[in-house]
Amino acid sequence: MQPTRDSGYTLDPCWDEKGLITAILTDATSGLLLMVAHMNKEAFERSIATQEAHFWSRSRQKLWRKGEESGHVMKIQEIRIDCDQDALWLKVIPMGPACHTGAKSCFYRRVEHEHLVPVPEDKI
Repeated sequence: MQPTRDSGYTLDPCWDEKGLITAILTDATSGLLLMVAHMNKEAFERSIATQEAHFWSRSRQKLWRKGEESGHVMKIQEIRIDCDQDALWLKVIPMGPACHTGAKSCFYRRVEHEHLVPVPEDKI
């Protein structure tokens, strides 16, 4: 039986119909979930080559390097891909807040019933 995308060791990302793959970023030291973004093939290749996180902006329809304006670069320590190669996990060293709002994580609110409630900074 030939190895498949699910069981082999050949890198073969499963891009969606728009040519994107989901990327989940966590702090390599603390494990904190920082952000979720999307990469196209070029962003993925640049991320591997530079060891800094690059993404495809679905809203702006352009490639961007995390921190290119803010300086809050995400230095990649490790990239993992899930079993069917349709999601990436980047363990990074953040050079500042992950969120464009200035929060250390994009996940600074929780859902309670049908409302958003801020998570205390020391609980993020």
